[in-house]
Amino acid sequence: MTTMHTRIRRSMLLLLLLPPLLRRCHGYNYNASQGPLVTAVIVFGDSIVDPGNNNDLATLIKANHPPGLGVKQLLPAYLGAELSPEDLRTGVSFASGATGFDPLTPVVVSVISLEQQLRYFDEYRGKLVSVAGEEETARIIDGALFVVCAGTDDVANTYFTTPFRSVEYDIPSYVDLLVSGAEDFLRKVSSRGARKIGFVGMPPVGCVPSQRTLGGGLTRQCEEKRNQAAQLYNARIQDMIHRLNNGDSGTLVVYLDIYRILDDLMERGEKYGFAETTRGCCGTGTIEVTGLCDARFVSVCDDVSQHVFFDSYHPTERAYRIIVNDIFDNYMDVLV
Repeated sequence: MTTMHTRIRRSMLLLLLLPPLLRRCHGYNYNASQGPLVTAVIVFGDSIVDPGNNNDLATLIKANHPPGLGVKQLLPAYLGAELSPEDLRTGVSFASGATGFDPLTPVVVSVISLEQQLRYFDEYRGKLVSVAGEEETARIIDGALFVVCAGTDDVANTYFTTPFRSVEYDIPSYVDLLVSGAEDFLRKVSSRGARKIGFVGMPPVGCVPSQRTLGGGLTRQCEEKRNQAAQLYNARIQDMIHRLNNGDSGTLVVYLDIYRILDDLMERGEKYGFAETTRGCCGTGTIEVTGLCDARFVSVCDDVSQHVFFDSYHPTERAYRIIVNDIFDNYMDVLV
């Protein structure tokens, strides 16, 4: 079981990203008279945007505590709870921690594949029709922002941590596999009515605490092969998105670069007031993640705001705030 702190951390991107989208804002100030920026937010992906879909799965990758801080969970998990008509109208997350574009990735850790997430979306659409009608459902889907956030687990876990893919693919060919999977997924999302999709790029994988521990040697330096894989993936993803946008699908895909801001947080953390950039807040900070961050069994740092990472893989609330602000500063005009 994960701790309350872990659950807050793992849903924080959604908690911070959604309020400005589901209500009209000007300079992040609420202006109710102008209505919402989007009709709904619909999310596919991995642990960064999983608010609890893994909870009933036979997997160690969980997000099974309600968010704290007095913040209402605006984007619920599709699975594990009864969704109200308003939940259905404003969108849900189908994301599953530790999944990826490589079809092997979710199999290794027994989580929900992206293909299954699409099937859940089809089921969700049927439920939305039952409460809103076909015409209103079409309007909601047409005006919704879709978010896709996956790929990091493919590189960090399936390729570099397990032996299954590295023996048959070099890094460029594995990146091609991921980009092909991402393109196929985006085409399927588009065919289901999505008109605007935010696609989250890959962070500097080699610099997150767990990958420093696994591949960075005794001094836990950033592991450059992982970072090079992430950079190659991001470049080829952007080329693929450019091709899609030049097609006739009627869907705009917006690439959201998080590599740059996360690299800055990790390499120049003192500029943002962070004292610790290479270790997570829980346990030793070097390898613990999800269930290994249960405060009943391991220590948690006294001042999480000083850390870029909560565990060995996911940022803290303060780091997420900086990331989300960067997304809004750079992409708001095209996201909505």
